Amino acid sequence: MLICHILDLGLIDYQPAWDLQNKLAADIARGERQPTLLLLEHPHTYTFGRRGKAENLLWDEKKLAENRVAVHWVDRGGDVTYHGPGQLVGYPLMRLEGTDHVGYVRNLEKVLISALAQLGLASAQISGKTGVWVQADIASRCPRCKPEDRQIPAKIAAIGVKVDANGVTRHGFALNVNPQMDFFDGIIPCGIANYPVISLADIFPSPPEMDSVKREVARAFGDVFGAEIRPISI
Repeated sequence: MLICHILDLGLIDYQPAWDLQNKLAADIARGERQPTLLLLEHPHTYTFGRRGKAENLLWDEKKLAENRVAVHWVDRGGDVTYHGPGQLVGYPLMRLEGTDHVGYVRNLEKVLISALAQLGLASAQISGKTGVWVQADIASRCPRCKPEDRQIPAKIAAIGVKVDANGVTRHGFALNVNPQMDFFDGIIPCGIANYPVISLADIFPSPPEMDSVKREVARAFGDVFGAEIRPISI
C-alpha cells in the first residue's frame, strides 16, 4: 500500500509554505521522500493562479493594507482565491501515474465530499465546475447570504493544482470551515461572479473544530488514494 505522510503546519505564511512545497516535491521526484499531505492555515492571503486576472481583485492597495492581506501570483491552475485563518488548506505532494490530471482534481473533490459527509454535510461535484459545492436547499440555511444567493449552489471548497515536469503535484484545496467570510468580498472568487461562497460555520450553529476536520480529511485522503496515512513532523 502507498504510504502518505501527513504534516500539520498550523498557521503559516504563504511564502514559507510554498517554499516547503517546492523542497518536498523535489525530494519526492528524487525518490527521497514518501508522498506528503500538508495541512495548514494561512494568514489573510489572496493568491492568483495561472489564469488569474487582476480585475478580479476588488480591493485597492489601501484596503489590502488596512486588512493586512498579502497577494501572491503563483503557478497553480485557476484564478484568484482567498486563504485565511479558519480555512483548512491542503497541499498534496505526490507523483501521479499517467497524465490524468483532471482525474486527480476529481479525486481531491471526492476526498472533501467524503470528509464533509462524515462531518454531517452533504456536498457534491458540479459538472463543468471545479471545487466542492453545497446544493441550494442546504446552502439556504446561511444567515448572512443574500436572498438571491440562497437559490443556487454555493462553493464550500476551492481547488487549484500544479503538476510539474516530474509528475509531482503541488498546491491543492481550500475548505471553508470557519473563516472570516467578508474577505471573499475583496475578490471575485475563482473568477466566477454568479455563485456564492459558503462555510461550515454558515450552515452549522456549532461548526466542527479544525482538528476534527483535519482528521476526516486525512482519513478520506487515504481512502480515495489508497494510502496508509502516517503523521510526521519536520
